[in-house]
Amino acid sequence: MIPAKFDYIKASSVSEAVNLLDKHGFDAKILSGGQSLLPAMKLRLNRPEVVIDINGIAGMNTIEETGDGVIIGANCTHTQILNSEVVYKNLNILHQTVQTLGDVQVRNRGTIGGSLAHADPSADYPAVVLACEANIEVEGKNGKRTIAATDFFEGIFTTALADDEIIIAVHFPKVAHGNYQKFYQSASRFAIVGVAVVHDGNAVRVGITGVSDTPYRATEVEKVYSGNGDAAEHAVDGVEVMSDHFADTEYRSHLAKVMVKRALEA
Repeated sequence: MIPAKFDYIKASSVSEAVNLLDKHGFDAKILSGGQSLLPAMKLRLNRPEVVIDINGIAGMNTIEETGDGVIIGANCTHTQILNSEVVYKNLNILHQTVQTLGDVQVRNRGTIGGSLAHADPSADYPAVVLACEANIEVEGKNGKRTIAATDFFEGIFTTALADDEIIIAVHFPKVAHGNYQKFYQSASRFAIVGVAVVHDGNAVRVGITGVSDTPYRATEVEKVYSGNGDAAEHAVDGVEVMSDHFADTEYRSHLAKVMVKRALEA
């Protein structure tokens, strides 16, 4: 449980962190909350030669209400999001989600940016950013760009981030009517199935995590939704459902339909 030897550098700005990533390449890892990186390093599943700490960079741990949205800095902890009045009033689906996330220690240290960048297939935030159609602001050596949540997740632990890019903020629209439902693994509280539903007039947007190796929009559910939970039968249409020691494919598929139905009817 002791990490391999590594160099530690605390970056004082986003540009410094980007330059360090560019310099050290695959040998470097970004440290935000560390709730995924540090356990992997202790098990020597991840052995970076350089760890770049981005905690403390000005402007990356703020939550700001704009005219039609909410901007959350990448270094905001889960607890900070949970306790935010801005999030509670304007983005309650995110508040609901963070209530289910990890334990007190994880919520106090883990960050939204770190979770999204790690792209664990059982993490909670991906379902919410997909359903909300959030935009993820990143910065690299070529400057800033915004990646739509629907384009961000590319596979298991794989995202659209370039090697020299870091997440600096997540831009959410305000959501008046949303719901998050989760069936979790009791020890880790990771989602075996997590479902985020945003109602937009007579339509819905549905994001699902924990079911496949990549979080996804349940577009078939969205297409046939008619105001009730019947559309949940299409929760895993066209999706390769995971099987593991927590839930096999058949059981996870059933759970997905149950959780989608609950979220649609909430």
